Amino acid sequence: MRTGEIHRVTGETDVRVKLNLDGTGACSASTGVPFLDHMLHQISSHGLIDLEINAVGDTHIDDHHTNEDVGIAIGQALAQALGDRRGIHRFGHFLAPLDEALVQVALDCSGRPHLSFGLQIPAQKIGRYDTELVKEFFVAVVNNSGLTLHIRQLDGVNSHHIVEACFKAFARALRLATEIDPRRAGAVPSSKGVLERAGA
Repeated sequence: MRTGEIHRVTGETDVRVKLNLDGTGACSASTGVPFLDHMLHQISSHGLIDLEINAVGDTHIDDHHTNEDVGIAIGQALAQALGDRRGIHRFGHFLAPLDEALVQVALDCSGRPHLSFGLQIPAQKIGRYDTELVKEFFVAVVNNSGLTLHIRQLDGVNSHHIVEACFKAFARALRLATEIDPRRAGAVPSSKGVLERAGA
């Protein structure tokens, strides 16, 4: 089982994440940030990743710390589940439409954190969620999982549609990248024979 489990406690948040890369898309997400919960369900459902996430944070101040710390814990759990990344496809790409919005995601489970973020989100808020937190979430995931992640918005005017298309495209690209390649025969997918490991 390719699983990861993280319990992260700071003076601002208490976050628990359980993740199974070989799941069916079962999701339980309770972060105190409703729109973030909705997006986590997209990752689980479209990535076929089982997620259990519970977070208690200082949302009476704002959602920033909870949003970031959930991203950190997910990234750490993902790195744990991938291990040395032996046998995976490694690369993933998906183009997700949602009504007028169209978002492209390409990623590499390289072990080298990098984010290229190209969303232009018109609204400052979706409900109570600050849309600038979308980038902060992916920064946290990337830095703690060792993903190289490129996000491009090709079309879209509705902020909810743009962000949701991004999360759906990320989920599908991640699924493609992390699935086992039967032709790889369990080898590390690199001509060097080794991939960097986040946090190692």
